[in-house]
Amino acid sequence: MTQRLPHIVGVGHVSVDHVFQVEAFPGPAAKAAARDYRLQVGGMTANAVVAAARLGARATLAAAVGDDGWFEVIRAHFLREGVEPAGLLVVERAHTSVAAVIVEAGGERLIVGRRGDAAERAPAARFEPAWLDGADALLTDPRCPPWSAQALRAAHARGVLSVFDGDVAPAADLRALAGLADWAVFSEPGLQAFAGPGATLHDALSGVLAAGAQQAVVTLGERGLAWLAPGATLRQWPALPVPAVVDTTGAGDVFHAALGFALAAGQAPPHALCFAAAAAALKCTRAGGALGAPTLEEVQALVAAVRPRWA
Repeated sequence: MTQRLPHIVGVGHVSVDHVFQVEAFPGPAAKAAARDYRLQVGGMTANAVVAAARLGARATLAAAVGDDGWFEVIRAHFLREGVEPAGLLVVERAHTSVAAVIVEAGGERLIVGRRGDAAERAPAARFEPAWLDGADALLTDPRCPPWSAQALRAAHARGVLSVFDGDVAPAADLRALAGLADWAVFSEPGLQAFAGPGATLHDALSGVLAAGAQQAVVTLGERGLAWLAPGATLRQWPALPVPAVVDTTGAGDVFHAALGFALAAGQAPPHALCFAAAAAALKCTRAGGALGAPTLEEVQALVAAVRPRWA
């Protein structure tokens, strides 16, 4: 790690999440009593910047929300978590994304969401390239394509490292945005949406590189991850062992944050991927979504234990 901790800027999705803890997912037409409930702010990039702040980074967020009463709740959340909501904008007559997140005792989760239209209706002209001034890394996602595309182009022009979170979205958006990123990091369903059903990991990740990304990664949950660099062979690593999985919500977002953090701090790609995998694994041992993201010291301790086997 370098002595100066990086400045991470996130441009992307914010949602309001109603999180229910249950013993087991209910069956069809059934009711289930929740062991716990909490209201929290989530969303792909929103979770990632919180995770980056937990690692010690200076974290800044740019995102669009609706004028439906959630702005102050969202803003207060980021300020409380040490994230600067410098680009948090309200779009008139628009809705904020909301979701019900149901987490069962084994840590798996079911998400039922209503995608807001604030990101889609956010005027492209309201994106400020100056939000990236002084940044070391950009984290973005496919939920607001015009802003994400502008952010990725601005990052490239400034020599700022960019990490794109390729989750499920229209294939055209995924191809356009991944092609602008230094690192395109997909979930397995997101990679399938990008490449279409039946594509092998190698072929799908090769397609990501062909679209223009500099590096292509897919996270595979309990099966680990795969990484393809230009001119290299496909590399795969198993998931890091953890004592018990409590809640997988936000693990992918934590992975993206930790990868951007480690790369911006000067780690070589294999070491940065190990660092990101360790951060995501630790998050899965804790409830609270991104609020369960680990500290830098916790990730470093796990990395020190597993890196000799991370070849």
